[in-house]
Amino acid sequence: MSSIGATGTALQLSELPERSALLQWMIFTGLCVFAAVLLTHYGLVRLMIASDRTYISSLIVVLYVVTCGHCFWRTRAIAREAELARRCRTLLSGPEGARALDGDARALPGGLVGDHIKSLVIKARAQGRGRIDQTLLLRSLADRLRGSNAFGSFVSDTLMKLGLLGTIVGFIIMLAPIAGLDAADKAAMKSSMGLMSDGMAVAMYTTLAGLVGSILVRIQYYMLDAATQRVFSDAVTLTETRVTPALERAHDG
Repeated sequence: MSSIGATGTALQLSELPERSALLQWMIFTGLCVFAAVLLTHYGLVRLMIASDRTYISSLIVVLYVVTCGHCFWRTRAIAREAELARRCRTLLSGPEGARALDGDARALPGGLVGDHIKSLVIKARAQGRGRIDQTLLLRSLADRLRGSNAFGSFVSDTLMKLGLLGTIVGFIIMLAPIAGLDAADKAAMKSSMGLMSDGMAVAMYTTLAGLVGSILVRIQYYMLDAATQRVFSDAVTLTETRVTPALERAHDG
């Protein structure tokens, strides 16, 4: 019984990396949603929206939400590719693993890693004897796995620049009344102080929203890039230890 339990635990641990990327994203997003609920409860979000007359902070929030949706879509895709790669590894590591490479390797499950292995089979058949070099195919696999992950870096930089733009606009609003300020006119002084306060609020809130949004986007896509790298490393290990040696033996023998 203890051996069966240990085996089950080992299987669960072996399957954990394939699902960890999506679980990490869900935990991180859940913490962000909890923080947003707290800020809304204490009125800080409403204060930011009301104080920012340029609506740059609102634009940053909307862009951040859209980016979170894109990151979830990409993370789910990578988790699916990791699961398919695990099935390929299980099939090729079994006693009948060499037979899975017969023909066009149709027995392998789909996915980018499975397609990469099928391309290796086709290349080995066309090449005949000799060592199989999969460098170019691995580059293609890496590009296909990364997909649109670079969108995260673009949005992170955009959020930072939107925050900087809000800072500049806020300082312009704050300093604009100084040119025509008359120290003897108390009403004008009071109005100018109100405009300066509004400009400072715009500068501070947009800068804060841009910095926080940029940092949170960076964290999400860092986790996504790490999961993508794990899938690629597993694909390289699988093909170098299981696929290419079997194909070279088959054609040289």
